Amino acid sequence: MTNQDHLTPLLRQYQSIKQQHTDAILFFRMGDFYEMFFDDAVTASKILEIALTTRDKRNENPIPMCGIPYHSVDSYLPKLIKAGHRVAICEQVEDPATAKGIVRREVIRVVSPGTVLDGNLLDSKENNYIASVYPGKDISGLAFVDISTGDFHVAEIRAPFTFDDELSRISPKELIIPQGVDSSLFPNTSQLQTLCINTCPQEMFESGRALSIFDEHTRWKQTGMEDIDASSPVINAAGGLLGYLAETQKTSLRNINSVNVWKRDRHMIVDEHVQRTLELVKSQQSGQRRGTLFQILDKTMTPMGGRLLRHWILNPLMDCNEIIKRQDAIEEIKNNFTLRYKLRELLSNINDMERTISRITLKAANARDLASLNQCLGIIPELKGLLSGCSDQFISNAINMTDEVGELKKLISDAISDSPPLSITDGGIIRDGFNHDLDRLRGISREGKGWIARLEAKERQRTGIDSMKIRYNRVFGYYIEVTKTKLQGVPQDYIRKQTLAGAERYITPELKEYEETVLGADEKTKRLEQQLFEEVREAAARDASRIQKCARGIAGIDVIAALAEAAHTYHYVRPVINHGLSIKIKEGRHPVIEQMGYGGRFVPNDIELDCEKNRLMILTGPNMAGKSTYMRQTAIIVLMAQAGSFVPAEDARIGVVDRIFTRIGASDNISEGRSTFMVEMEETANILRNATHRSLILLDEIGRGTSTFDGISIAWAAAEFINRRLKAKTLFATHYHELTELALTTEGIFNSHMSVREWNDEVIFLRKVMPGMADKSYGIQVARLAGIPMEVINRSKEVLANLEKEELDDSGMPKLAHSEVNRGRRPAQTDIFSSHETHPVLTELKDLDIMNMTPLEALSKLEELRGKVEGRRWKVEGQR
Repeated sequence: MTNQDHLTPLLRQYQSIKQQHTDAILFFRMGDFYEMFFDDAVTASKILEIALTTRDKRNENPIPMCGIPYHSVDSYLPKLIKAGHRVAICEQVEDPATAKGIVRREVIRVVSPGTVLDGNLLDSKENNYIASVYPGKDISGLAFVDISTGDFHVAEIRAPFTFDDELSRISPKELIIPQGVDSSLFPNTSQLQTLCINTCPQEMFESGRALSIFDEHTRWKQTGMEDIDASSPVINAAGGLLGYLAETQKTSLRNINSVNVWKRDRHMIVDEHVQRTLELVKSQQSGQRRGTLFQILDKTMTPMGGRLLRHWILNPLMDCNEIIKRQDAIEEIKNNFTLRYKLRELLSNINDMERTISRITLKAANARDLASLNQCLGIIPELKGLLSGCSDQFISNAINMTDEVGELKKLISDAISDSPPLSITDGGIIRDGFNHDLDRLRGISREGKGWIARLEAKERQRTGIDSMKIRYNRVFGYYIEVTKTKLQGVPQDYIRKQTLAGAERYITPELKEYEETVLGADEKTKRLEQQLFEEVREAAARDASRIQKCARGIAGIDVIAALAEAAHTYHYVRPVINHGLSIKIKEGRHPVIEQMGYGGRFVPNDIELDCEKNRLMILTGPNMAGKSTYMRQTAIIVLMAQAGSFVPAEDARIGVVDRIFTRIGASDNISEGRSTFMVEMEETANILRNATHRSLILLDEIGRGTSTFDGISIAWAAAEFINRRLKAKTLFATHYHELTELALTTEGIFNSHMSVREWNDEVIFLRKVMPGMADKSYGIQVARLAGIPMEVINRSKEVLANLEKEELDDSGMPKLAHSEVNRGRRPAQTDIFSSHETHPVLTELKDLDIMNMTPLEALSKLEELRGKVEGRRWKVEGQR
């Protein structure tokens, strides 16, 4: 930066504050603008697309500068946050009118991708987590919190799980790590490539300090953390994260008052590959919600419900009893149309209570937030009354969480006006009648303005100047304005204040005296209103834990109602869940594809998998026939069932699955020097290392990234390993028809195929899964559908016909070349090694008396003849 000796006092103040926040863009409040200087200005002007100017242009090295209006910050801040920057908000913390010298300024908050509170910057249906990791020898610690809701979790990471597995599940927007952490621990998943990573001093993670701050927020010894020792790396991660948040938010984190210990074995593992392949919450193509399972199931009416539903989808349960509790609740709401309709109508009027109370506790809320909270609290009694007749335990427990917080509701109703302004300093927040002093000041202000009007009328009558006006501006306060044509009527007691081109401005002692009374009352009114508002906001903050619990109860009810609505609308059935090892689905459907209307009416299919005779299905059939859809719908139905949802099928009986593995599709990772085949093999290796007999595996086209023989060999060996060693339920789609022979020789492996029909040289996809293997691949017909020129299609048929025959003709020429020779594109060559004599093996075969040979003699003779054929082939090859 510039030498401070050449800077103005203002810029020296700026640099002093900037040195404390070198990793953030500093929004420096100057009057009605946030100004940025030096490198911050250069960076921000590009991202915000605003003009870059300079300060002190006459200087040889003018200072880069840009700015935004303070009232427009909500439209500019998101751009910087989405670009991965942190922004330090620096405000004027004293009145410029009373300040001596430079106005005192302080950073009141640092906004980063993981600490956003403003609803305009947040996805209402997705948690905005900031995470912290602390690596240990055998156990590592993970903590993550959504500061906008107070949702706080910790987890111990043990092999074979990694930080990548967990971070891809929670998808944080920001990651806090200690200095010196091995870079190999950084997430490599594509979902987290844009993750904002901040390195913090080791002292923040030091055990004693971390335990102290963690205990201050959560009273961890009383929160069901019996399995977490005080020396666990979890404490380091959690304490370091809370310390970072306290440092950046500049206020007490009272919205974080409890912690949830994440138990990995209680949930099915849904890693990044599964999320992407099954398109659970984001579309592979657009990265948006449209075309995902979440979009189809999300009939929630509240933001809290939407976030909880997303959590259920990404964290299916393993406990059958817990799953059945959700199913029972869905069934009760589904079977009562009137209740479901009224319930969803009530829920639609409830706003984001979780994020509202967090803004309140962090002193970032305005009066409209309090009014919004008050509206939600007013609906709770009606909600409880509506559900009071429900017999389901899940619903009863959720209703018991919904505290009406009656005393707070009365306070907000009495204090806050119906339509308060956005700013807490503009007045008009507090109702008349709430505070006696405020009413008195308002009376003075209102009477004062009436007095000004009466004074104007009196002076007009006294002076005879009908055009006289009493006006106000910030510089002079109230004044009397008289046009120059009427100056002869101005009384002697008027004191000239300002001369204009066409008028004179005057004041009188009487006007000035009353001005002080009126303006003083206005200013005191605004200050008192702000004080009263902050007292009400503080009262709401004291009830934060009760309101958060209430919001969780409402979210649970909302998700149950949403899944009941989806089950009714889409004709889903309740699956039977057990701890067995089989999956049996009758007339299963893909929940997304059937609703998106791709390709007309959806064709349902059955599937039966177990860990005995039906472990591994070899699925064959042409491209576009529906293999991938069939595989994906099976996995999605299992996942939906374990999330507690009803499923798209006529009947479903599902043994709990511990993890879904997918190897469908691949692409180069050029930036890391990994080819398509390498990526494919790494994903396959992960499956072979980590799958168990309770896993569900989806494999599509293993080995296609290398030569045919290598690919078949790898696919064959992988299938054998899964079937023999892992004994996992597996769907194995392939174009290698050689793999279908596994079903003939190996117990547990069976063949199925996608049914197609040919008509007039065209292929018709029936989308139906049938027993047995496909008779051919229909690749040429699919190529024709894709628009390949007919010249190429016809030539492909010729080549295919030759490939399906013997390799050489009688003259020793490759039959693949025949059509080219016959077309005259190159002359035929005589094979000097060819022979026109009859092969001796053929002669010997003709002479065999097979009716009088024993089976053993026939086999022996067949082996002898094969040896002669092989010998002749090698002889011809050698001559060439």
